[in-house]
Amino acid sequence: MTTSDTPIIDVHAVSYTLEIAGRPLHILRNVSLRVNPAEVVAIVGPSGSGKTSLLMLLAGLEQASSGRLTINGATLAGLDEDDLARFRRRTMGIVFQSFHLIPSLTALDNVGLALEIASPELSQAQVREMAAAALAAVGLANRLDHRPTALSGGEQQRVGLARAMVANPPLLLADEPTGNLDQETGALVIKLMFDLARERGTAVVLITHDPALAARADRVLTMTQGELVETPVAR
Repeated sequence: MTTSDTPIIDVHAVSYTLEIAGRPLHILRNVSLRVNPAEVVAIVGPSGSGKTSLLMLLAGLEQASSGRLTINGATLAGLDEDDLARFRRRTMGIVFQSFHLIPSLTALDNVGLALEIASPELSQAQVREMAAAALAAVGLANRLDHRPTALSGGEQQRVGLARAMVANPPLLLADEPTGNLDQETGALVIKLMFDLARERGTAVVLITHDPALAARADRVLTMTQGELVETPVAR
């Protein structure tokens, strides 16, 4: 388990290569990254530069070709698929660009389902209480019984944020969470995400194309052709 003195993310010399038509495609090249507990890190860069691939590796959804990934004290290369699934449930929340809510479920049930999976020991009453509190924290206390089709894009993304944060994970991964939102709504979602993360001591890795949003992070890194470098942030 990670303590305040050790990084929650420790990536060392990671490369990720796919074979396309018999030829290697180098997506990530010798990437190293350390993220401390409660730190907010933004990764920017052009489309196709490898940002989302890095996030997939951090989530254990893809496997690195070489190098070492240690997340919250666990070396991902040593985990099988079942172990990785259990590891994700207790270690991280993920916020997607496209929301990925279940259309037939209310906001409360979308958030509650994620909590049931992460914490199966909880009673139904506890799940509903904690899911309602998570939605209230993102300003949706009056939308508990609304299904996704009855919510705006910004409201759907706030449900996604509540779902990702409801189990208080030590790590939050966000892949272009404002990509389908207008600028004003996107700024609101980012503020909520940062406020919640800092209030709870959650580390955040955020992928975004928006330099203004990235500049609100503690650190900004730029991905270019599969290589990751730190970018000075003007305050």
